[in-house]
Amino acid sequence: MTNMPLPLPGSRFELRFESLFQPGYALAFPCDSEGHVDDEHLGANIRHSYLFARAMVGREYKWPRITPCTLTAEVGG
Repeated sequence: MTNMPLPLPGSRFELRFESLFQPGYALAFPCDSEGHVDDEHLGANIRHSYLFARAMVGREYKWPRITPCTLTAEVGG
């Protein structure tokens, strides 16, 4: 199961943390055009994932990139 946050209203960008070891795996969070994530509006689990990704840059994830937002819904399985 992959959990992705819904874009915040007006959010057209996402901050993507791509895995260093698993090609195609990334964590993405809605942000503004400068990469600022409004973590106060994220759910607790998504906020935890965001803080984890930030802490693991260089160990598990590449430096994050700001990309056009492609997320439209939560994905589960």
